[in-house]
Amino acid sequence: MPSVSVVEEWWSAGEHVALSLGGIERAIFVRRLGEGPTLTLVHGFPSSSHDWAKVAPALAERHALLLPDLLGFGASPKPADHEYSLHGQADLVEALWAREGVTSTALVAHDYGASVAQELLARHAEGSLTVELTAVHLLNGGLYPDLHRPQPTQTALLDPEQGPQISALLNEELFVQALRPTFAENFDAAADSADIWEATSRDDGHRIAHLLIRYIPDRERNEGRWTSALERSGVPVAFVWGMLDPISGAHMAQRIRERMPEAPFTELDDVGHWPALEAPEWVAGAVLGG
Repeated sequence: MPSVSVVEEWWSAGEHVALSLGGIERAIFVRRLGEGPTLTLVHGFPSSSHDWAKVAPALAERHALLLPDLLGFGASPKPADHEYSLHGQADLVEALWAREGVTSTALVAHDYGASVAQELLARHAEGSLTVELTAVHLLNGGLYPDLHRPQPTQTALLDPEQGPQISALLNEELFVQALRPTFAENFDAAADSADIWEATSRDDGHRIAHLLIRYIPDRERNEGRWTSALERSGVPVAFVWGMLDPISGAHMAQRIRERMPEAPFTELDDVGHWPALEAPEWVAGAVLGG
């Protein structure tokens, strides 16, 4: 009998819930753990809620965790005819909160999810968010788009001609090879990379990579609104940052500290782009201590 992967175990312990997104009902995957005040965790690109699996047990001792797979990711639907946007993913999070009866939550977000968090902060600042955000914890993400350094594969995926071709050719070997530089050099990323590939390739999700990557120009278009919300929303914001991240590492951290000098900042000197995978105990400690 074939063994069940850790990602499949993660999915088997969650459920799909019906959410109306843009007038279309989607069966979105969500995992719940723990009891206490709600803590919502939003994953990055190109992965899934399983990114939080190493952090979740410690957080669940004091919080009720809500961990969705965003549309196009993990075990959620991956429609090829959908126009993906960070605004749409923020709508998904809000719809999930409404379904779950959440009126107050802290938010933990990484990478792509950090941009979703910025949109939610903007809605909070504008008074249109119906849920109280008690705190926001952000892990490596392109918070200031002018400093974001996409990997070569990401840049190629943005090209109208190359992007679909690359999505069509992606396989596990190429995917893992592209991920490798985003982890710290001394970190054994083999198992985590395989898990991310499994989540990405479920239902041929790697074939829509060129559609999901549109979050990069999405960030650029919303730069002013989102950076303003980050710095001035009034919600307590804290950071847990892998300094060796080539995409949004030490250079992004410098800007954050210049613009938000009072914000708590946990600096992870030997960690790359994936703090929740590379240093889960530090991430859990920072979130629980914040």
